[in-house]
Amino acid sequence: MPKRVLTGRVVSDKMDKTVTVLVERRVMHPLYKKFIRRSKKYAAHDEANLCREGDVVRIEECRPISARKTWRVIERNGAPLAAGPAQAAG
Repeated sequence: MPKRVLTGRVVSDKMDKTVTVLVERRVMHPLYKKFIRRSKKYAAHDEANLCREGDVVRIEECRPISARKTWRVIERNGAPLAAGPAQAAG
């Protein structure tokens, strides 16, 4: 099964090796048929602490890293991140 990949904006980088990513999606209202925005925040692993608030990042689903983190940052502002030791091993 392929890993899910989402695109969002970093809203917090205060934690060590973790960023909070806000992902917005548009869904159609079932009754009024108007598109409305739904958003959700994900905690994503940022091994090198490169991401800053306001960056547009792509996150990929991965194995659980902690109780809340099951996503990893794979791209920042359109540029892929360098593979760290955890990513190179698998």
